Amino acid sequence: MLARLSIRDIVLIERLDIEFSRGLAVLTGETGAGKSILLDAFALALGGRGDAGLVRHGAEQGQVTATFDVPQNHPAAKLLADNGLDDTGEMILRRVQLADGRTRAFINDQAISVQTLKAVGAALVEIHGQHDERALVDASTHRRLLDAFAGLEKDVAALESLWEARRSTNAALEAHRAGMERAAREADYLRHASQELKTLAPKDGEETELANRRTTMMQGEKIATDLREAQEAISGPHSPVAALSAAVRRLERRAASSPALVEPAVKAIDAAINALEEADQHLNAALAAADFDPAELERIEERLFALRAASRKYATPVDGLAALASKYAADVALIDAGADQLKKLEAAAAEADKRYSAAAMRLSAARTKSAEKLNKAVNAELAPLKLERAKFMTQVESDAASPGPEGIDRVEFWVQTNPGTKPGPLMKVASGGELSRFLLALKVVLSDRGSAPTLVFDEIDTGVGGAVADAIGARLSRLADKVQVMAVTHAPQVAARASQHLLISKDALDKGKRVATRVNALAADHRREEIARMLAGAEITAEARAAAERLLRAATA
Repeated sequence: MLARLSIRDIVLIERLDIEFSRGLAVLTGETGAGKSILLDAFALALGGRGDAGLVRHGAEQGQVTATFDVPQNHPAAKLLADNGLDDTGEMILRRVQLADGRTRAFINDQAISVQTLKAVGAALVEIHGQHDERALVDASTHRRLLDAFAGLEKDVAALESLWEARRSTNAALEAHRAGMERAAREADYLRHASQELKTLAPKDGEETELANRRTTMMQGEKIATDLREAQEAISGPHSPVAALSAAVRRLERRAASSPALVEPAVKAIDAAINALEEADQHLNAALAAADFDPAELERIEERLFALRAASRKYATPVDGLAALASKYAADVALIDAGADQLKKLEAAAAEADKRYSAAAMRLSAARTKSAEKLNKAVNAELAPLKLERAKFMTQVESDAASPGPEGIDRVEFWVQTNPGTKPGPLMKVASGGELSRFLLALKVVLSDRGSAPTLVFDEIDTGVGGAVADAIGARLSRLADKVQVMAVTHAPQVAARASQHLLISKDALDKGKRVATRVNALAADHRREEIARMLAGAEITAEARAAAERLLRAATA
């Protein structure tokens, strides 16, 4: 529900802070006092259209902040979660209107788009009046309201799941059919290509491996001669190793008599012999690596040629041939086994369609039955609202050929304003005053089902008085037992039933050079005085005060 409304620099409002409570709050005041301005400001905070003309003259910007207490399971909380916004249980909707026409929107001090603000605002508040019936403009909301009245929300959610299953199975079926048709058109080519690639048996990374191996073999052939010459010099007939070994043995025999002279030389020669032997080992390894079979090189080159030829033929990189082979094999398998799979998918799609259709028909029957109950309940409310000759009808049109996630029904509220006249859609047939009263009757019947937690009624009692105004007040009061209700009214019978009475007036400032709108909460005598003014006009008489007192006592009886 709406807890607080703060307005800064909007038209005639400089600074205004209003606390709201549960129940029925009425806003009264003389014509031109600023009631419409207050509602326009409230609508701005809910995502309504901005206008530079809303900014108070001389101010750079205006601002409206609406604070709501919202239960965590409310749809508005889900909207916040879907948009990555924090939900603390208190939602603060704020809109800044700049004098240049631009606006900025915030929820819980997090910047958001106006579209998001509007969606959240619509979930929190419905504003209804003779020229603003936003909750009833879209016929899809009529279906939602009927479902809420009948308690069919879980059935609708279950049907949406069946619709998604139906959509998924049909999509799989269509994809399989398309694949089979494509494969059938290319059957001969696919079989040939699949067999050719299967015979070639390409592997990922094979081209690189073969190319590196070929390069190594070709380079090895060029340096093999030099390697052999180096090996011949180290370990061949003219190798210095034998002479050096003999020299070491002779020096070792002299080492006992002159170790200081001999041992350094022996160590150095030993190191040279070891180095030559190590070099001989490396040369042997290099010769072994460089040694290759010419036939193997030829096989490598033939394999590379075959892979690259296939790459050109199928316009695919060599490393992509293995994946292409798998795809062609799968397409051939689809041709061979596709008929069996097609039958399975057709059976699954038929079963999903059957389950959806059965559930949709059950839901349609439940809606039709509930529509009769809704009609009866709404029509019972019309006579006291001076609509005793009118008739409310809920049209449920079912079309199994046009299914959707919420079923096969199109629901629209119709009315017949007088016997003998042609019924038609509520929004087109009813006049402004009639429309407001039809709306009130519908809202009273629906109570807190399918409704925003805060309802605003803007002068829906215009043009009526006496018993009809009292009936409107009684119904607003009943409705306020379930949801928070705010009503802008000129009817004292409505004002008398309020649990919170707010008086809107204009004050002259700066010695009459400008005016500002203010709002005062009325209680006791002040409230009686305002109701007396609504009864009597400019001059409040004792009779008007007595009549106001009777209205207040009757409202609390």
